[in-house]
Amino acid sequence: MAIISDYTEEEKKPEVKKKPSASASTSSSSKTTPFSATFDASNPLGFLEKVFEFVANESDFLTKDAAEKQITAVAQAAKEKRKKPVEDDTPKKVKKGKDEDQDLENLPTIDVKKAPPQEPQRDADGNPAIVPNKGNGLDLDNHSWTQTLQELTIIIPVPNGTKSRSVVCEIKKNHLKVGLKGQPPIIDGELSQSIKPDDCYWSIEDQNSISILLTKQNQMEWWKSLLKGGPEIDTQKVEPENSKLSDLDPETRKTVEKMMFDQRQKSMGLPTSDEMQKQEVLKKFMAEHPEMDFSRAKIS
Repeated sequence: MAIISDYTEEEKKPEVKKKPSASASTSSSSKTTPFSATFDASNPLGFLEKVFEFVANESDFLTKDAAEKQITAVAQAAKEKRKKPVEDDTPKKVKKGKDEDQDLENLPTIDVKKAPPQEPQRDADGNPAIVPNKGNGLDLDNHSWTQTLQELTIIIPVPNGTKSRSVVCEIKKNHLKVGLKGQPPIIDGELSQSIKPDDCYWSIEDQNSISILLTKQNQMEWWKSLLKGGPEIDTQKVEPENSKLSDLDPETRKTVEKMMFDQRQKSMGLPTSDEMQKQEVLKKFMAEHPEMDFSRAKIS
């Protein structure tokens, strides 16, 4: 918490005879009124507006003719202070008109609170959402993975000159274990979804990385993570390669396009294709049976 000013009255100024008024009574009070405001560095003017509004409510300072000049002088002094080191930090007095004198030490205390950090975006499960890499997967410390709707590819860097006989790779329907002989496994855990082991394989690429291809059992769904309990990506931010849709048979392509449409609809809070179809069926039925009461009808 930063304190803009925290001054108390050190000496009492000679009173200036004026006609009594409500504002004069307020400004003559020596009581210090606390003030809290949230400071947003991207919008300093908004903070200053709250400061001036507070000063206007608590005193008659802004109603005086010299107020604008004094505020300008304070702003200029702060600007000059930022440009060069300040030799004397003693609060200065700003002279007003012949009949008035305002000491900056009498300004109210203002507690400045920094704006709270912005909450990270979260996925549908309430976990921190991770934007997928260019391959719709995730880059981790010791491996990375990418995916299409049909397959998932894992790349694991290994020391240069690594031979295939030095690799240990066990691919099962729901489990993957891979590493180098005589060393702890690099990946060892339960896969987030099932695969087809007979359609999977691994190889050594350029003798410096292990490449593993896994064929998905369910080829109509994006994987959120490689292993269960691992970091998840936000599948709503997956960008499929539309050019590959042409390689699918008509029935599969229709299913994939429907799934992609439903994902976009859900991300925008709109009904899916199935929900839209149910709505159309209900509307048609209502039109054919106007004698019935559908005020409580719901689509489940």
